[in-house]
Amino acid sequence: MRPGGVAGGLAALLLIATAAPAATLVARLGDGRVLASVPMPEGEGWCILWRHSVQGFEVADCYENRGGRMVLTQSHQPDFAAGLGHLPGRGRQVSDGQGGYRIEDMDEPVPGNAYALRPGGMGVDHRIGWAGGTVSLSAVAARQRVWLTLEPAR
Repeated sequence: MRPGGVAGGLAALLLIATAAPAATLVARLGDGRVLASVPMPEGEGWCILWRHSVQGFEVADCYENRGGRMVLTQSHQPDFAAGLGHLPGRGRQVSDGQGGYRIEDMDEPVPGNAYALRPGGMGVDHRIGWAGGTVSLSAVAARQRVWLTLEPAR
């Protein structure tokens, strides 16, 4: 999934699958409260999107469900002032044609299928974006520790 291809708008805070997905992307607070639950079938992906705190442009780190594993696939920075930065051997850097770059083919499994994120305020607006919509983590958990996990279907 390419950054910018994500549908806009704030989706419902808690999304519940009607059919059993191959896996579910879950965002929850440390106390276990679920902020979002998004069906994530095999081969589908999502991005963590946010606005750069100084420049205001959108940055994206994108993941896929590959065999039940959370895999970092690409990152997009519209400027060289933000984001992961490219390291030799960590994917390949390509121009986005607008002064920024993408790091493609990263193919990095996330240890334990989970990581913690501390969403910034609404000026930054950390969001989960996928083909079906977006959920603003900043709107519901600004400056709180949020765990993002890819969990197997139950």
